Amino acid sequence: MGHTHDENCGCGCDHDHEDFGKMSLVLEDNREVICDVLGIFSLSEDDPQEYIALLPENEEDVLIYRYKEDEDGITLDNIETDDEYDEVAQCFDDLFLEELEEDLEEIENLEDAVELDKLTE
Repeated sequence: MGHTHDENCGCGCDHDHEDFGKMSLVLEDNREVICDVLGIFSLSEDDPQEYIALLPENEEDVLIYRYKEDEDGITLDNIETDDEYDEVAQCFDDLFLEELEEDLEEIENLEDAVELDKLTE
């Protein structure tokens, strides 16, 4: 999961909004779940703490953890305080829900174009 900064993203994160793939996660009850990695982000360009947003397969709730990657591998830690979680969740919403809404709008436009093509045939 290499990172490159895209100055045009405006998010203050150290990533390029690419598809990050999947990650296996072991939950507190020792259940293993496969998650789509939605993104890795920080609260601002100056904040060295990164967070990761994961979406378990067949689930609707996004999981957000503190994220650290170094020569020893990847470490995920729980967010300990409600204040930190609220701030991180708001940042996630601002960054990723806007992107999701744009993607959904693009899909709707494509569907409308396909319907229009069918009508003109």
